[in-house]
Amino acid sequence: MVQRARANAMEISPDLWKAAEDLRYLLNRGYPRDASLQLAGNRYNLNHDHRHLLRRGVFPDSVAGQRRNKKVSLEEIRGKGLAIDGYNCLITLESALKAKAVLLADDAFIRDISGVSGGYKAAPETEQALGLIIDLLLAGGLAEALFLLDAPISGSGELAVRIRRLMKERGLSGDALAVKVPERMMVEYKGIVATSDTALIDQSEQVFDLAGHLIREKLRTPYIDMTRRP
Repeated sequence: MVQRARANAMEISPDLWKAAEDLRYLLNRGYPRDASLQLAGNRYNLNHDHRHLLRRGVFPDSVAGQRRNKKVSLEEIRGKGLAIDGYNCLITLESALKAKAVLLADDAFIRDISGVSGGYKAAPETEQALGLIIDLLLAGGLAEALFLLDAPISGSGELAVRIRRLMKERGLSGDALAVKVPERMMVEYKGIVATSDTALIDQSEQVFDLAGHLIREKLRTPYIDMTRRP
């Protein structure tokens, strides 16, 4: 279902669900993703935002199933190490805190649709988001947390220092680093990865939807459910 409890949540066209069904049909039969997105979007005259929702939220059943099978629960991270895709988790969580639209995709991961990425800047919500993350990891009995940030993004070094300070103050073992290619470190990490990034999920063995867990279980903020079947 579409949960809309806030005034600035994205308005959803009824044709979006029809387009999503058509897109799944095409993807499940092996048609190219970009061409299928264009075909479904054009057929229902979808705007740019709705096409972006399809791109972020609709996948072939086989791909969605493989990703669901990699997803682990909070209980399953107890006593283990977790490599955290820092900006991915922060941007998704901050979007929810700012009452921006986030979506539950076919693969059961929650994603933001803000398109911030490389233009990320720390905001008043950043401190709250970090507090929520650290609270959750402490409650989950994590052995260690490794926050990884994209060094090319402005302010990454300062944010890593800020996270390390919070971890030390709260007694959370681990580290926070700003590195050139964090994706490489996460793929090679001998533990669980926290992200909703599709490329990282596909390359990882076990994945925890950290931001999604907080959005659904702690914040209970509205989200767009792309798994809805008309």
